[in-house]
Amino acid sequence: MSIALAAGSAVGADVLSLVSDAGPIAKCVLGLLLVASLVSWTIIVERGRHFRKANAETRSFLQRFHGGSRLAELRDASEKWTHSPVVSIFKAAFHEVSQLAVESREGGRAIDDDAVEDVKRMMERAAAANTRGLERSLTFLATCASTSPFVGLFGTVWGIMESFRRIGMSGAANLESYAPGIAEALIATAVGLFAAIPAAIAYNSFLRQVRVAIIEMDEFQYDFAHLLAKRRRRNGL
Repeated sequence: MSIALAAGSAVGADVLSLVSDAGPIAKCVLGLLLVASLVSWTIIVERGRHFRKANAETRSFLQRFHGGSRLAELRDASEKWTHSPVVSIFKAAFHEVSQLAVESREGGRAIDDDAVEDVKRMMERAAAANTRGLERSLTFLATCASTSPFVGLFGTVWGIMESFRRIGMSGAANLESYAPGIAEALIATAVGLFAAIPAAIAYNSFLRQVRVAIIEMDEFQYDFAHLLAKRRRRNGL
């Protein structure tokens, strides 16, 4: 165990030494990549928590909705759910229904055909707004995943050019003269991959969850419109 710790400490010290010995351009590239990685991880944690809560709330809500719960009861229960896009559509639709409902011949309140179309449009607008919210910050992850390796490669190429320039000035062409410079240059590529790989994995995972959420929102809009149509026919409107 002590040997492994000593080896790890030595590697860490070597990496820090390579970074401290790097030129100003390489340090700028490393700083840019580290900032991008930090922002990327912040987005990953925030979006991960958001999607986890949204998925749990959507499951609970749809279970009650398809279980035949009354809409007023669902409205009251949904007050504590603030992350689910499906719940957000339901709240918007319920508010619209409450505004447009009229007294029916059979007693009770229902909405006519024009009101149903208004509710559908309200749900479509809410779904579009929710989709934009779900996709928030994903563009940065995609950009970080696609550009970080190239930024790191730029740092590496610049570092190698600088290394060869030093060799030319010193006139020495042996391994001891150019190996440290190339090692410094390759740090930039490693940091670029360190920033890009988690961002790419998280982006693909979140994008899949956005697509699933869009399908769930579409299905709920259809189910809610169908429910309103059944109630309208039952109330003789």
